[in-house]
Amino acid sequence: MQIPDDSLFNFPCDFPIKAMGHASEHFDAVVVAIIRRHAPDLAEGAVSTRASAGGKYLSVTVTITAVSRAQLDAIYNDLVACDQVLMAF
Repeated sequence: MQIPDDSLFNFPCDFPIKAMGHASEHFDAVVVAIIRRHAPDLAEGAVSTRASAGGKYLSVTVTITAVSRAQLDAIYNDLVACDQVLMAF
Protein backbone atom coordinates (compact mmCIF):
# COMPACT_ATOMS: atom_id res chain seq x y z
CA MET A 1 0.00 0.00 0.00
CA GLN A 2 1.26 3.46 -0.85
CA ILE A 3 0.75 6.22 1.72
CA PRO A 4 -0.28 9.59 0.27
CA ASP A 5 2.31 12.32 -0.25
CA ASP A 6 4.03 13.64 2.91
CA SER A 7 2.74 17.12 2.15
CA LEU A 8 -0.68 16.03 3.42
CA PHE A 9 0.70 15.26 6.87
CA ASN A 10 2.39 17.29 9.55
CA PHE A 11 4.52 14.75 11.38
CA PRO A 12 4.25 13.77 14.13
CA CYS A 13 0.51 13.17 13.90
CA ASP A 14 -2.11 10.73 15.14
CA PHE A 15 -2.75 8.18 12.42
CA PRO A 16 -5.29 5.32 12.53
CA ILE A 17 -4.17 2.05 10.94
CA LYS A 18 -6.83 -0.54 10.21
CA ALA A 19 -6.35 -4.22 9.43
CA MET A 20 -9.00 -6.83 8.66
CA GLY A 21 -8.79 -10.58 8.91
CA HIS A 22 -10.72 -13.68 9.82
CA ALA A 23 -12.06 -13.46 13.35
CA SER A 24 -9.84 -15.47 15.63
CA GLU A 25 -8.86 -15.34 19.25
CA HIS A 26 -5.44 -13.83 18.51
CA PHE A 27 -5.90 -11.71 15.38
CA ASP A 28 -5.87 -8.42 17.28
CA ALA A 29 -2.68 -9.41 19.11
CA VAL A 30 -0.98 -10.26 15.80
CA VAL A 31 -1.88 -6.85 14.35
CA VAL A 32 -0.77 -4.98 17.48
CA ALA A 33 2.54 -6.90 17.57
CA ILE A 34 3.29 -5.95 13.95
CA ILE A 35 2.50 -2.29 14.54
CA ARG A 36 4.36 -2.19 17.86
CA ARG A 37 7.58 -3.14 16.03
CA HIS A 38 7.47 0.26 14.36
CA ALA A 39 5.57 2.27 16.99
CA PRO A 40 6.54 0.83 20.40
CA ASP A 41 4.94 3.59 22.42
CA LEU A 42 1.25 2.88 21.81
CA ALA A 43 -0.99 4.97 24.03
CA GLU A 44 -3.62 3.56 26.38
CA GLY A 45 -6.81 3.02 24.38
CA ALA A 46 -4.99 3.02 21.04
CA VAL A 47 -6.54 -0.28 19.94
CA SER A 48 -10.15 -0.94 19.04
CA THR A 49 -11.77 -3.96 17.42
CA ARG A 50 -15.03 -4.55 15.61
CA ALA A 51 -16.50 -7.81 14.39
CA SER A 52 -18.36 -8.00 11.09
CA ALA A 53 -22.12 -8.41 11.18
CA GLY A 54 -21.81 -12.15 10.62
CA GLY A 55 -18.87 -12.51 13.00
CA LYS A 56 -16.61 -14.02 10.35
CA TYR A 57 -14.19 -11.08 10.13
CA LEU A 58 -12.53 -8.78 12.63
CA SER A 59 -11.38 -5.23 12.05
CA VAL A 60 -8.59 -3.90 14.27
CA THR A 61 -7.83 -0.19 14.39
CA VAL A 62 -4.63 0.99 16.05
CA THR A 63 -4.02 4.72 16.34
CA ILE A 64 -0.34 5.61 16.51
CA THR A 65 1.66 8.79 16.68
CA ALA A 66 3.22 8.61 13.24
CA VAL A 67 6.63 10.23 12.90
CA SER A 68 7.32 9.75 9.18
CA ARG A 69 6.04 8.38 5.93
CA ALA A 70 8.78 5.74 6.05
CA GLN A 71 7.40 4.49 9.36
CA LEU A 72 3.88 4.21 7.90
CA ASP A 73 5.16 2.47 4.77
CA ALA A 74 7.04 -0.07 6.91
CA ILE A 75 3.95 -0.79 9.01
CA TYR A 76 1.72 -1.33 5.97
CA ASN A 77 4.34 -3.49 4.25
CA ASP A 78 4.57 -5.75 7.33
CA LEU A 79 0.79 -5.93 7.68
CA VAL A 80 0.17 -6.97 4.07
CA ALA A 81 3.02 -9.52 4.31
CA CYS A 82 1.19 -11.25 7.18
CA ASP A 83 -0.91 -14.22 6.01
CA GLN A 84 -3.58 -13.49 8.64
CA VAL A 85 -4.19 -9.92 7.41
CA LEU A 86 -6.65 -9.84 4.52
CA MET A 87 -6.65 -6.05 4.12
CA ALA A 88 -4.77 -3.12 5.62
CA PHE A 89 -5.83 0.47 5.17
